Amino acid sequence: MMVAGIGSRKGVNASEVLAAIETALEAHGLATTALSALATASLKQDEPAIFSAGRDLALPVIVVADDALEAASSRTLSRSELSQAHAGTPSVSEASALAAAGKGAKLLGPRTVLGAVTCAIAISGDAP
Repeated sequence: MMVAGIGSRKGVNASEVLAAIETALEAHGLATTALSALATASLKQDEPAIFSAGRDLALPVIVVADDALEAASSRTLSRSELSQAHAGTPSVSEASALAAAGKGAKLLGPRTVLGAVTCAIAISGDAP
């Protein structure tokens, strides 16, 4: 399973989210078709652009519970004080991707920042 974790400022639009996903995938030499799902933190569950991007890509959006986000936070590669203060994790996109990809998940690299959106790619522990 390969998951794109999404973090954003409030009020972003779907094209910004899609561009961040595309940029993150390109950084790892991957196509959108490699993704199994998008993921975000529960505090972003009312952010329509993330769900619109999921619909555009025909991918489910996994809303990660706060406890799962917190559990994955120690494995993030990026550290944002702003994210820590507002979301309780040093990286919403990285922790969301890790939590949604499941046990043994690994980030392919640090999050990609594109304007007001961050995107991190994680693969499950059982991925080749």
